[in-house]
Amino acid sequence: MSDTEKKIADMQGQFLQAVSQGQRLTDAEWQNCRIILTTQRIALIADDKRQIALTDIDRIADRFDVNQRSAGVSEYVALHVGEDVVLVSASDHEAFETDFYRASLDGAVILVQHPAVKGGVVKSNEWTKGRLKISDEAVRLAMADGQAVDIERTDIGDLTVEEKQVNGEERTVIQVEHSQGDISVETHLAGEEFHATVLRTMLEDSAEQNRADLDLSSTEKRVIMALHSGVSPFDIPNFVGIDVEKTEAIFDRLIELDVISVLRERTEVALTTKGRRVAGDRMGEQ
Repeated sequence: MSDTEKKIADMQGQFLQAVSQGQRLTDAEWQNCRIILTTQRIALIADDKRQIALTDIDRIADRFDVNQRSAGVSEYVALHVGEDVVLVSASDHEAFETDFYRASLDGAVILVQHPAVKGGVVKSNEWTKGRLKISDEAVRLAMADGQAVDIERTDIGDLTVEEKQVNGEERTVIQVEHSQGDISVETHLAGEEFHATVLRTMLEDSAEQNRADLDLSSTEKRVIMALHSGVSPFDIPNFVGIDVEKTEAIFDRLIELDVISVLRERTEVALTTKGRRVAGDRMGEQ
């Protein structure tokens, strides 16, 4: 290990070689191993030692079920490296994922446009360099212009990826919607191919976890639409045509589902990212 290389994680786990030189290995089996993650590589130590340089990873995926043995493991990371695919299942999957993102992205310098969109209005801000810092809670960006931008991972809403011209070069641009105070904003991110691949995977995972999968009644949707249009929480009973007790019960449910948040104890609420998405979907239905 070089002087600049740092160990990030050391844990037990298992790995499975799903594809070798382009050939799917349908008879592949899991091998117990020690997983060592550094700022430069992943080492899988079993009877022999396999090392994968982080920058050699072309793509990351949640699933690559080459056979029943791989399908039988609920959580693993599929690493696409050239013509090979290696599945890695750590004893603590969530910790390993975050450690992998940290190892790959901490300290990386990417291009940032913030805010690219604010409150639905497109801004003309220039692309600025930003240095990444990854934690369990957020993607933090220290910008060259002095700004500090936090993208809370539990607050990520819509996420799109496009190929665009950035400073004269064709790049993968990740467009991520999140909140800044009470305002919905979009931050656009572009970087080197490896950094863009890992960052995209991490943000897509967060967006998927945050995606509202809600079974809402028509009355609950009307309450959300009323809040979205600016109706005061105090006026919801008269506006929607329900009594105060029913309103309180709906607020309680929407708070539990993280669709609204409490601004004052049981009196004032505001839509979260999920709530705004439900409102947007509802508006599209009308």
